[in-house]
Amino acid sequence: MSSSVEPSRPPGMARDDPYPAPTPGHTTGLVLAGGRGTRMGGVDKGLQAHQGVPLARHALERLRPQVGALLVNANRHLQTYRGWGVEVVADAQADFAGPLAGMLAGLGAARTPWLVTVPCDTPGFPADLVARLAAAAQAEGADVALAATREHDGRVQAQPVFCLLRTALAPSLQSFLDAGQRKIDRWTALHRCATVVFDEAQAFANANTLQELAALQGDG
Repeated sequence: MSSSVEPSRPPGMARDDPYPAPTPGHTTGLVLAGGRGTRMGGVDKGLQAHQGVPLARHALERLRPQVGALLVNANRHLQTYRGWGVEVVADAQADFAGPLAGMLAGLGAARTPWLVTVPCDTPGFPADLVARLAAAAQAEGADVALAATREHDGRVQAQPVFCLLRTALAPSLQSFLDAGQRKIDRWTALHRCATVVFDEAQAFANANTLQELAALQGDG
């Protein structure tokens, strides 16, 4: 979508200054591991083992070479996550308000002009995810770049939790959540948004249930 309003600029940036490009050094990666894990019986999904390693650790290490800094969003077992040597940020809300609440926590903690988010339950997402989202954001002058996948039947499936966004959008997201809104696509539609379609749909296979987690074990 193209917005008719000028995107907000990071604090302290003059109106005629160019935005920093979304290079790795200007981008913080955030692994979203703050959910209830309802469909896994209420367990902390990020700490469930995939090939002997916690799911969120897979996502963290997959993201590490693609960004300049790392964060984990978690609302339980914070010391366990901190033991991985990464800054951990919790939702400001106490009601497990969903991925947008985790994104807001990341936007508040990031010290870079850009933040990229990935869910903890997708251990094999593309190694060039951030580069491709960044290229689209820069080419289209977008505030947000989202992933989508081309499915085997040709459908394009949105993957909005794989999201690159300007950290200057924090006030917008705070207002959206304060209004009781929770849908990612409704919020991103308020801003200049680019979409990147990935043909490798299997790379976005996730584990929402214990059965799906078991199915992932053979994916390598």
